[in-house]
Amino acid sequence: KTGVPLLCLYSLFSLPLHTFHLIGFLSCQYRPEVPEYFNFASDVLDRWTEVEKEGKKPKNPALWWVDGDGEEVKWSFEELGVLSRKAANVLSGACSLQCGDRVLLLLPRIPEWWLLNVACMRTGTVLIPGTQQLTAKDILYRLQKSKAKGIITDDSVASAVESVEADCQSLKFKLLVSEGHREGWLSFKDLLKNAPSDHQCATTKSQHPMAIYFTSGTTGAPKMTEHSHCSYGIGLTAVLPSAIRYWLNLTSSDIYWNTSDTGWAKAAWSIFSAWSQGACVFVHKMPQFSPPAVLESLSRYPITVFCSAPTAYRMLVQHQLPSCTFNSLRHCVSAGEPINPEVMAKWKAWTGLDIHESYGQTETVLVCGNFKGMEIKPGSMGKPSPGYDVKIIDENGNILPPGKEGEIAIKVKPTRPLFLFTCYTDDPEKTKATVRGDFYVTGDRGLMDDNGYFWFVGRADDVINSAGYRIGPFEVESALIEHPAVAESAVVSSPDPIRGEVVKAFVVLTPNYISHDPEKMMKELQDHVKKATAPYKYPRKMEFVQELPKTISGKIRRTELRQKEGQ
Repeated sequence: KTGVPLLCLYSLFSLPLHTFHLIGFLSCQYRPEVPEYFNFASDVLDRWTEVEKEGKKPKNPALWWVDGDGEEVKWSFEELGVLSRKAANVLSGACSLQCGDRVLLLLPRIPEWWLLNVACMRTGTVLIPGTQQLTAKDILYRLQKSKAKGIITDDSVASAVESVEADCQSLKFKLLVSEGHREGWLSFKDLLKNAPSDHQCATTKSQHPMAIYFTSGTTGAPKMTEHSHCSYGIGLTAVLPSAIRYWLNLTSSDIYWNTSDTGWAKAAWSIFSAWSQGACVFVHKMPQFSPPAVLESLSRYPITVFCSAPTAYRMLVQHQLPSCTFNSLRHCVSAGEPINPEVMAKWKAWTGLDIHESYGQTETVLVCGNFKGMEIKPGSMGKPSPGYDVKIIDENGNILPPGKEGEIAIKVKPTRPLFLFTCYTDDPEKTKATVRGDFYVTGDRGLMDDNGYFWFVGRADDVINSAGYRIGPFEVESALIEHPAVAESAVVSSPDPIRGEVVKAFVVLTPNYISHDPEKMMKELQDHVKKATAPYKYPRKMEFVQELPKTISGKIRRTELRQKEGQ
């Protein structure tokens, strides 16, 4: 039940960077032991409170929240502990939640989101995060699918919840996080103020469900991905050390800013990865991603580690401000989808810092990464994390040699890695379909080079087969974005009577090129792609659009574009 094993593992991997050549060996050989019982709140967060009280930790707060208008909140680990125990009493008291009950949490980037995450751990409640951009239809789908007993949100979403609650038989309470009150809703502010600060943390087994994350839905309806106290609570702490020591490169002195929306699994990295190291989690309220606000905050606050999606980096390099200097920033990472080498080059030319790309899924935590101390190959998602044996396989589950394209897969037999999701909740058929032979199949295609670096090609459904040539959309998009006229692009297959399929690019132009002649602009971009990559990959069709269809998390929905093409 103690956190001692985690601290031992942390010490084991607190090695100098020149030892990182062992990463390949560790990926295959690493077999950690996991305690029978584990709870991140009591076994990790409460330990940091003790270290903090003993004066053995830097003065960084646990949480540093700003709203952009001058208001700030700073919580120490001790304050986080007190407030989360009070919040846990609200959940188990007025809300009548018991260990194993499910609750949907729809809140923006406000301190209460982090507070309620910890409170759910303390009560053993299964947390289901969701973004505030969900429509009433989305909320209904999630409430009915999950059978959640309660929902926690604020004024901006309350009316949408009320419009669908009659069709949600499992819903027993609605908790409002607001300065005001609303009929039919419990007031979190009032209940928290009056709640006792003593709370006995639930005794949770490592394999008990801790959270359910709805997938981003790039290829179909969102699935409920269940994670245990082990897979996230331990998988993103000391047992998967590469995620912290080498990819995020966090220590207890760091101030870490992860810009992920609170509705997505990536936001969990701003809890488990950061707080397991005693680092400070920095949060900017930002209702929408604003490049000027992000750049100003990176200049104004002593943020040392920055994590954002490739879409965000693309926007930031387009809004480069000469007045912005990032004096504290020392490490940058990217995740969520592939990042274009051109964007990486522009960022480094401006800041002097590499962007350390990684690859993972809602189901997996960190699978591959460009870790601190490794040579970065732009466009590569790096090497496997310790604990994962990653291979490229064919349709029969056979391992392919370096240089051969296939499906990215993780070995799960004879022993399933501890950090993989438990299942797709209430969907045994879809869960079973993720296994092919000895492997968990990601649904993503890629290849491994002779040096053990992995390269992303695309979702299995996205790869284009044109006259016998297999073309990954990402490589064409990367070539397009090198041209100054292209702000964003998405590449899909389009039916062709001769070639079967051809490459079609949907292109968002930068402001300086919007008024250019479309025919000439298309010819210029086609010629550019022919020179930047293999000529057969150039987009034979092109459509200029004002924006690309995206999931709520910001990923391009190529499925929607393929449907538009009649695929």
